[in-house]
Amino acid sequence: MIIETLEKLIQPAFTNCGYECDCSVIESNRPELCDYQCDNSFKLAKIYHQSPAVIANAVVEKIKQIENIDYYFEKIEFANPGFINFTLNNEFINNCLEKMTNEENFGLKTGAPKTYFLDYGGPNIAKPLHVGHLRSAIVGESVKRILNFGGNNTVCDVHLGDYGLQIGEVIYGLKEKNLKPTDITLELLDTLYPEMSARCKEDESLKEACATITKDLQDGNEEYREYWKVICEISGNDIKRLYEYLDVSFDLWEGESSAYKYLPMLFDKYKKEGKLVVSDGAYVIPVTKDTDAKELPPLIFRKSNGAYLYGSTDVATIYERLNNYKIDNFLYFTDLRQGLHFEQVFRSCEILGIASRDKFEFCGFGTVNGTDGKPFKTRAGNSPKLDGLFKQVKEVLVESKDTLASASEQDLDILVNSIIKFADLQNNRERDYIFDIEKFSKISGKTGPYILYTYLRLNKILQLEDCSCLKYSNTQVNKSERELKIQLLTLGKNFNKAQEEKMPSYICDYIYNVCNYANTFYENNRIKAEKNTEVKNNWLALIQTTTKILKSMLNLLVIDIPSVM
Repeated sequence: MIIETLEKLIQPAFTNCGYECDCSVIESNRPELCDYQCDNSFKLAKIYHQSPAVIANAVVEKIKQIENIDYYFEKIEFANPGFINFTLNNEFINNCLEKMTNEENFGLKTGAPKTYFLDYGGPNIAKPLHVGHLRSAIVGESVKRILNFGGNNTVCDVHLGDYGLQIGEVIYGLKEKNLKPTDITLELLDTLYPEMSARCKEDESLKEACATITKDLQDGNEEYREYWKVICEISGNDIKRLYEYLDVSFDLWEGESSAYKYLPMLFDKYKKEGKLVVSDGAYVIPVTKDTDAKELPPLIFRKSNGAYLYGSTDVATIYERLNNYKIDNFLYFTDLRQGLHFEQVFRSCEILGIASRDKFEFCGFGTVNGTDGKPFKTRAGNSPKLDGLFKQVKEVLVESKDTLASASEQDLDILVNSIIKFADLQNNRERDYIFDIEKFSKISGKTGPYILYTYLRLNKILQLEDCSCLKYSNTQVNKSERELKIQLLTLGKNFNKAQEEKMPSYICDYIYNVCNYANTFYENNRIKAEKNTEVKNNWLALIQTTTKILKSMLNLLVIDIPSVM
């Protein structure tokens, strides 16, 4: 993008002055002085034992001698103690914007596309989805869209928890009540699981009985499988409904059970190869390395009673995925607190010869907290179910703006999604964040509604004007117009960071800044009343580019645009 263009342009100036370095251009932190700057002289000063000022002055003179340099820069100057400052030429800015706007996906293409396998969502069958399930789904979906936008390929799996202890607990509760598979309803599951889970925490023998049912199910017990099939269908359909509301989708709806068929074969194979170690009757995989500061617990591949755990099913799932797909990298989106578990799994895969450790990236995230700084809860002290959270956000939204009382349900749902998603994605995913419904529902500040309001405000201008022959103009460029254009040109830098670090927050920062500059531009220029056709078309072209970029970036954040606000 523009920074790469500038670096390539001025790199020869350093070489011609006798300085070997990789030229680095950054955005100016003093926009009133310049648009971009280069600080290489400070590093070079230590290498060549010259003052930064001598180096910077020499390079500035060489840059000025570059052919057609005036097309790129309006001003190039040295600034004490060793900065090289650049002010871009308006024609160059316009041409860069026009080129970026006309290229597919704004030219944001990865040099060497990869195929990523994304594991996100991870809900447990028979458990109702609550606020704790939001981040995996939202962050994972956004990163998937970012990677695809950059030209990569993705395969995504929800990876349902459908073979764990909770299934045994629910089946136990159903049989205890003399209920058949045909008696199961979603409402029953919503009450039965919490009831059984609480009882198992108080009664170890009951927990063991439920664990036995789970193992018998895994071993093929036909009676339990009939219960399991109905539980999976009813709970799975409700999970799909909630993800559909969030516009989160998956290529695969596999569960732990889908990889279970591989476990006996893998166990025999790795036992024969001597890669499984016996420990108190269990078979484990030691994963600690000599370079580790402290010892990591081994991964338990099979318990002493013959049962397999999450770690072993995760290993088998990776084995299955590599058999079915050609994958360059795996991305796992879960709570940061599961970091140790996945490190055990990834290292085990390398030890077993399934895949090297560098194929895996753990994309952990923090918790969603309430205004008290603790994990978000209802007034009753429970994590709110997603249905309840959606309803609560919608109520606050309508109460905060009377004009939304008559809005369509579709538009309200879009706004609810924007509030929830922008509140989440604007944060570095590794940090906890406070979800303040009142704050994030406002049509001001760094919120989803503010971004959508800005888009609709700008788009309304385009709907009322003839936009068939728009063209950027290099004359009469004012301050607010120029600032918006330069901000738009930072798209490449922000998108690349979002893609490389799997951090949608860079996209959020970008569009929030664009919206701030766009609103300033809107307020400082009487676009509708402008009589000069060239100037007006230039402004309309800028608005058109702005809305096009905003719409595309909002889509990467899994946010749609309402018809009105």
